[in-house]
Amino acid sequence: MTGVVRKEDMAGSSSFDIVSQIDEHELDNAINQAAKELAQRWDFKNTGAKVEHGDGTVVELRASTEDRVLAALDVFKDKLIKRGISLKALDAGEPRLSGKEYRITAVLQSGLTSEQAKKLSKLIRDEGPKGVKPQIQGEEVRVSGKKRDDLQEVIALVKNQDLDFPVQFTNYR
Repeated sequence: MTGVVRKEDMAGSSSFDIVSQIDEHELDNAINQAAKELAQRWDFKNTGAKVEHGDGTVVELRASTEDRVLAALDVFKDKLIKRGISLKALDAGEPRLSGKEYRITAVLQSGLTSEQAKKLSKLIRDEGPKGVKPQIQGEEVRVSGKKRDDLQEVIALVKNQDLDFPVQFTNYR
């Protein structure tokens, strides 16, 4: 077996990034599908139920009664799930009366906060393989190591955690 050089034995290291992102296109699709369903369903007739895209990842839900705006939120959550967006990213406020209608402002979190990045980094340092180094870079955590198997182990470790925020793995090299 001499003369065979495995990729793990070569100089250099592999890495990947842990991020928390929302696919804007899928979010738009979920909003449009929810709006279409609210317009077509008989139980939402004459309730003024609407779902609209606000600034960035803000979504505004409206209806004439509190229970209808909560039902509209359930429709929107269903559409998010079907479009592959984790509900862990959704932070929906309480229904509030605004004029003659009830409103819910829902914000979808995009990017890791510094506390979340620190939590992931500590988890990887404490429970991950020895040769792996997490490094916080703004709203993401870069994980690097010499062995790709170690990186796969870190991905499995993070996936098995019950985190209160969604994570994705990108730029695996």
